[in-house]
Amino acid sequence: MEINENKQNEVKEAVELAKENEDYVEPELEVMDTAVSQEYSADAIQVLEGLEAVRIRPGMYIGSTGPRGLHHLVYEIVDNSIDEALAGYCTHIEVEILPGDVITVRDNGRGIPVDINEQQGLPAVTVVLTVLHAGGKFGGSGYKVSGGLHGVGSSVVNALSEWFEVEVSRNGKVHHQRFERGDIITDLKVIGDTDETGTFIKFKPDPEIFKETTVYDYETLQRHLRESAFLNAGISITLTDKRDEENIVEDVFCYEGGIGSFVEYINESRGLTAIHERPIHFSTVDGDRSAEVAMMYNDGYNETILSYANNVNTVDGGTHETGFKTALTKVFNEYGKKFGFLKDGDKNLSGEDCREGLVCVISVKLTDAQFEGQTKGKLGNTSMTKLVSSTVYNKLSSYFEENPQIAKAIFSKALDASRAREAARKAREAARRKSPLESNSLPGKLADCTEKDPSKTEIFIVEGDSAGGSAKEGRDRTIQAILPLWGKMLNVEKSRLDKVIGNDKLMPVVTALGAGIDEDFNIEKLRYHKVVIMADADVDGAHIRTLLLTFFFRYMRPLIDNGYVYIAQPPLYRLSKGQKHVYTYSDEERDRVMAEMPGATIQRYKGLGEMDPIQLWETTMDPANRVMLRVTLEDAIQADETFSILMGDKVEPRRDFIEKNAKYVKNLDI
Repeated sequence: MEINENKQNEVKEAVELAKENEDYVEPELEVMDTAVSQEYSADAIQVLEGLEAVRIRPGMYIGSTGPRGLHHLVYEIVDNSIDEALAGYCTHIEVEILPGDVITVRDNGRGIPVDINEQQGLPAVTVVLTVLHAGGKFGGSGYKVSGGLHGVGSSVVNALSEWFEVEVSRNGKVHHQRFERGDIITDLKVIGDTDETGTFIKFKPDPEIFKETTVYDYETLQRHLRESAFLNAGISITLTDKRDEENIVEDVFCYEGGIGSFVEYINESRGLTAIHERPIHFSTVDGDRSAEVAMMYNDGYNETILSYANNVNTVDGGTHETGFKTALTKVFNEYGKKFGFLKDGDKNLSGEDCREGLVCVISVKLTDAQFEGQTKGKLGNTSMTKLVSSTVYNKLSSYFEENPQIAKAIFSKALDASRAREAARKAREAARRKSPLESNSLPGKLADCTEKDPSKTEIFIVEGDSAGGSAKEGRDRTIQAILPLWGKMLNVEKSRLDKVIGNDKLMPVVTALGAGIDEDFNIEKLRYHKVVIMADADVDGAHIRTLLLTFFFRYMRPLIDNGYVYIAQPPLYRLSKGQKHVYTYSDEERDRVMAEMPGATIQRYKGLGEMDPIQLWETTMDPANRVMLRVTLEDAIQADETFSILMGDKVEPRRDFIEKNAKYVKNLDI
């Protein structure tokens, strides 16, 4: 099958532009219809373009050259093995981290073809590993469905590795080849006989590319591989960390329950209490497309919907997620009217009501997946809306009628959510300010700044009146506003919105920021583009920071998404010797300075209130000298899970989390 000539030209132009323009983003390739076939040979490998731009612009292909991009190398290789599993040929994948952070990935699939590819005149495995956009996923007959739709995975990993080796077990022989930074070092050659099939890849990330770090985080790989095992019921994935010979760590992930087990795991790991014993789990197959949904309700107030297309996590949703939400709301309202839960004249339940406390995983597979954006964050196939919607509508309606007790419990929760939403609406109307810049409606304890351009202003949310007083005296009144907080703050993880609105500790924050809350939040009305949490460097201060961050994450998420939230870093020590004073922010820094200033006296700050206004300005508030941490959201799903664990009702998951992460805690005055 010949590749469309226009598409070839499009890719060539993209590569040329990439060389000239730092900001250029390669256009998404449209995937053509794939003939379903069991054949997988050299002729199934279709070549679209070479590898020349990868090392020049690695971020175009793996997102970044930081830790995220480093781990993405492993995902690309594992995803190829997963594609073999989707094709029905692979049952086991082994991933190892070796000393020196060398990665190996072994599968028992068919093995990459080793015969000569006619387009390139090279063995097919060599083409796959050295030519960009070469693979069995571009209209060849190798795969029915695939998540690796760009066909850049293996070749990009090869290009960004200091060295890369492949062994292919196929046709009774073991074939081996070695590469360095994408260049061929040895020809493909037979090194032995075998009765098995599969592919073994071993590589070392190139420190010339990954300058920040080449060290792999076990838990990051663990999360991704566990997720892959959930999405592919029955496949076994082993992860082993052999970097410390005396402390080898290993996990085996295999879930016969598939995404049904996934939603159970999410509930349990976050310490949520399910309101029905088993997940609601159903699926459908329509030709070369399939849809699978697993859902479970808990006693919490937040919804968690994870959607996937061909095992790709569509973090921005798409047509499959839209179909699910539409059908879910329709089922609830029709069921409520049919069985008298909704009376004549009652308002219909909203989608938010129906999804409160829901954990859901949606997984679709299709041959011509079309993703929007370079990161494949959103599924665009309109046909999947109807497939998912009809599946959910028909099967969930039947489930509710066959399980009336479960249906009643879930529906009662939705009705409670509806009542709370109406109460929140009324409270919001009462609390809403006419304009965010009307000073007469600002909180009484707010010491505002004179500058009105939000891009130039910052607000310090300060723990306690004492520290607030020092901050007010020491600040730059032109651009810095101070809002003291006092007393016990509401844990929003355990409260609905109607309890949040009107809360005397949180509403001053909402009013001062001026951008509203929840569905009324409007980032354009924000009065300050730096929202700084300034609390003591002790356990109580950490608790206040977590409470505020939970509030921002749940009800003012765009604050974090836009990078407007910061955490102040007040010093822990003041070292003095004669007229010289040095502030240090950690025990290690204190010890280093002490070595340079023998005999210096040390003052340990127990709280912000111990600093006078000048000290607080010099160390924590002066833009020329201060240290602040910007709060970013690298992984929204992981952040959601962390907040649920830390701020939820159950103690055991929180204890486990704290014990596991205790090694990262420093300088807490316990």
